[in-house]
Amino acid sequence: MRNPCCEKEGTTKGAWSKQEDQKLIDYITTHGEGCWRSLPKAAGLHRCGKSCRLRWINYLRPDIKRGNFGQDEEDLIIKLHALLGNRWSLIAGRLPGRTDNEVKNYWNSHIRKKLIAKGIDPNNHRLNQNYKSPPPPQMDLVSSGGATPPGSVMSHACKPIVENDRASDDAASCLEEEETSGNHITTKLNLDLTIAFPSPSAKMETINTFPTLVLFN
Repeated sequence: MRNPCCEKEGTTKGAWSKQEDQKLIDYITTHGEGCWRSLPKAAGLHRCGKSCRLRWINYLRPDIKRGNFGQDEEDLIIKLHALLGNRWSLIAGRLPGRTDNEVKNYWNSHIRKKLIAKGIDPNNHRLNQNYKSPPPPQMDLVSSGGATPPGSVMSHACKPIVENDRASDDAASCLEEEETSGNHITTKLNLDLTIAFPSPSAKMETINTFPTLVLFN
């Protein structure tokens, strides 16, 4: 059975205070990391050695890289995980400024879900045979604003031809409708005309147009 790193009696648990962080930073800056078992007592901390080590590695190191993971870091994590599996300390060793705990959390919260969404098994990095890619989105022919799509504007006098075998009947129907509309217009114009007797001036002009015969005795 593995011996505990330190005695649990009298040790402080929970969140670290600023004073504790500063004591740990000052001691490691002066003496180095050394042995984590004896470090808490030498630094004047009522903490266990494991707690001091994790606090230093994950939060207090001066070379810790802050901020979100970049795309190059994400690609490297995927490649290293395919080779090393869940050996987070080894993976973090290839990422300067990143901790093993930080890499593991980013894998579980982002990269793993992204691989599953693409149909890739995050354990062996192979394409899942049962994965079906989602169908491409279909374009609506009629927009939400109610606009009529191109090619759907038709003449009000003729109806669209749906079947090929009815083309001649539909064409004849269009001609009949046009002739009927034309006759209707002509009849309407004739009804507007009025019948009247010719005026006297018009009658005299007609008589003057006939040739005059001159008789000599």
